[in-house]
Amino acid sequence: MAALTNEVKGFIVQALACFDTPTQVVEAVKSEFGQVVTRQQVESHDPTKACSRGLAKRWVTLFEDTRKRFREETAEIPIANRAYRLRALGRIAERAETMKNLPLAIQVLEQAAKEVGDIYVNRAAKVDDSLNSVPPTSVRVEVVDARKRDADA
Repeated sequence: MAALTNEVKGFIVQALACFDTPTQVVEAVKSEFGQVVTRQQVESHDPTKACSRGLAKRWVTLFEDTRKRFREETAEIPIANRAYRLRALGRIAERAETMKNLPLAIQVLEQAAKEVGDIYVNRAAKVDDSLNSVPPTSVRVEVVDARKRDADA
């Protein structure tokens, strides 16, 4: 294993805090610093992993601060906002129609419908069915894991 300078270690910790995979970080270190590191070396700088229990306090602090700032700044990225995405999809759909590209226009309309229909949101509405014969009067919203479609459905 190559000895890492503090500059490289800081780069690795910050990249991991921004949710880059170890493989992506290995490639970034190679292109940025010209230094070859292994995935295991990179993972040893991730305080969320068991293998980095002995990581210095300054790197843990850097990781936590970077992760917090990254999560806060994500809200400021335009494409993370639904209204921005819908406006962009609207422009694309109009352009596709003027170009007579109807299959693309249909795909874009379907994408917009999914966006509006909360298909990309980790929430599901559940109807309170305590009174079976009476129409529902309240809705309970629970956060669910979108990767587990059939869990507790």
